[in-house]
Amino acid sequence: MSQSGRNVYTESQLALLQGVVGDLSKHWGWLLALGILFIVLGTVALGMSVAVTVATVLFFGVLLAIGGAFQLVEAFKCRGWKSILMHVLIALLYIVAGVTMITEPVSGSLVLTAFLGGIFVATGLLRIVMGFQLKNVGLRWGWMVFAGVVSLVLGGMIFFQWPMSALWVIGLLVAIEMIFHGWAYVMIALALKTVR
Repeated sequence: MSQSGRNVYTESQLALLQGVVGDLSKHWGWLLALGILFIVLGTVALGMSVAVTVATVLFFGVLLAIGGAFQLVEAFKCRGWKSILMHVLIALLYIVAGVTMITEPVSGSLVLTAFLGGIFVATGLLRIVMGFQLKNVGLRWGWMVFAGVVSLVLGGMIFFQWPMSALWVIGLLVAIEMIFHGWAYVMIALALKTVR
């Protein structure tokens, strides 16, 4: 640290930092503004978790339908391919799933929420097993087990409140992600300000 309270960087550290962030250190203010915008939007989304859930399911449905349409077009371009029937069936499955999510977003959120709860439970169990495997090696295994227990608890909360949780879980997770994403941008921007 220098006497002004700022970090002092060597030439090699500055070169390495410049290679990672490029010109971003000159425009740290824009990154700070973007971070604040994400925090505000995420905070607003916390109060509108049902609307954000529906919007997320609609967006996911549109992506599935578009992806299925492109895959269907691609399937007919690949003449002579032995798996063309499977390619077409997968494309049609994507299209049907996407259209269903667009026309029935609440039903889509039910399915996605159940899937999300299952992922949390499976991830939690795997993390706990990995943590106990790390215990034998002498690494800090407790954090992995703790993360696994948190995932199990989240998955359990989703399942115990399902189907009501389908109305708010996805929106809540999107809002939380936006807030943390925003804070990450704010912290990076403030760090880049000191480098400048």
